[in-house]
Parts: sequence; C-alpha cells; structure tokens
Amino acid sequence: MRYEEVDSMESNVVKEIIEAEEKLKTSMLNSDMIVLQDLLSDDLVFVNHLGHRTSKQDDIALHGSGLLAIKSIQFHDLHVVPQKNVVLVYVNAEIKGSYNGAVANGEFAFSRVWTKQKGNWQVISAHSTVIA
Repeated sequence: MRYEEVDSMESNVVKEIIEAEEKLKTSMLNSDMIVLQDLLSDDLVFVNHLGHRTSKQDDIALHGSGLLAIKSIQFHDLHVVPQKNVVLVYVNAEIKGSYNGAVANGEFAFSRVWTKQKGNWQVISAHSTVIA
C-alpha cells in the first residue's frame, strides 16, 4: 500500500468518526435509545466523571429513565487519532442540562475508543473528567 492510500484511508476514517461523534451527541441530546444501541458496543465500559464504571445497559437506562436531561452539548478541541484496529477520540465538551431535576452544567474532557463491530463504528471504552 502506498503512503497516499494510507493517508486517504485515514482521512476517510477520521471523517466517519467525526460523523459518528456528531450522531452520538445528537442521540444523547434527544435521549435516542435506538441510536445509542447502535453506537455503543455491548462491551462498553464508561468511567464517568465520578469514577463509576458503567455499561451500555446502564448508560441507555439512564437516558430512558428521564433522570438525565441534556439541553446542549458543545464540542471543543476535538482530536481523532486512528490506530491499527481502533480510533481514539479526545474532546472537551460544555454540557448543559439537569440530573434528577437539579442543574448539572459543566465542562468535561472525554476520551473515547471507537472500534468497528457489526459493520458499524461503536464506542467500546469511554472516560470523562470534569474540567475545573
């Protein structure tokens, strides 16, 4: 494979992941559990900003419960890093919303690992940290 072909393939992967990130953001805003089912791997481990490990089922259940209401998400400083079998994403996000009726606004740093499963890009690992 020539170098130009690798760059083109990486460029296509980066474009696909940016689209997947936007789809993920929209599905979180709308608590769209059907789209979240497609975007999250069955093997997902998400370490949230409180240090708790959650699964795909936990994450989807939270969105379905109505406890979490996200009003806006603004991404900043998005980095997409293709690797051999996965794609790493690092992004900061300003999130406005509520949890269990209480205001829950904040600035967070996220890292996500995307992998191709069942023919689609899915998040298999994620971590969030509050930015002070």
